Amino acid sequence: MNWLAIFSDFFKGGGPFMYVILLTAVTILALSLERFWVIGRAASFNSRKLTGDIQARIAKGDMSAATGLCRKLKGPVALVALAILTRNHADEDKLQNAADGAATVALPRLSRRLPYLSMLANSATLLGLLGTIFGLTTAFSAVGAADPAQRSAFLAAGISQALNTTAFGLIVAVPTLLLHGFLVSKVEAVVEAVDETSVHLIKAITGKSQASQSSPSGTQSKTMAMLENA
Repeated sequence: MNWLAIFSDFFKGGGPFMYVILLTAVTILALSLERFWVIGRAASFNSRKLTGDIQARIAKGDMSAATGLCRKLKGPVALVALAILTRNHADEDKLQNAADGAATVALPRLSRRLPYLSMLANSATLLGLLGTIFGLTTAFSAVGAADPAQRSAFLAAGISQALNTTAFGLIVAVPTLLLHGFLVSKVEAVVEAVDETSVHLIKAITGKSQASQSSPSGTQSKTMAMLENA
């Protein structure tokens, strides 16, 4: 007997609540694939390489090249970096506000609809328990009304229905909870990458600005030399 036939017998023996749990499982599958696509693209982004490339261009004073690099890429890290670079200001607080504003727009897209996975997992578990109660109620009712010779058969069928529904609900719920935890950890990793990139870029911009302000220009150097010689 192949696995498809085994699952078919298992599904048919679970009663009507099996169809409701199956519909829940299909919804979970569709939602998981959509979240995997969105979160996976953001998590696969090499934020450290982008940060290093931008810092190298900032050190050379080529802000247009750094901005152009961010415009070519998509993702929360690139959007936050672009917001910092296009702020055109060397004040650390204003740059941080620009980064926070861009992160507020970009990051919620990743965690959108994720709470539904845990909710659907709990729903699958509760539907399995409800199917268990329904199966046991049906079994005891049938046993009470059946002939003594058929009572054992009705009782076995009712218990089988109850256990199958519980098992199917748990089969759907447990992987869903694990998947939810995995996707949440991916989102947290992207958030950490955004924060790390923001800190490095803000330090690079403000540090370069302070260095340019503290070092005297060519005209100022000549003036100071003339004053010293005088």
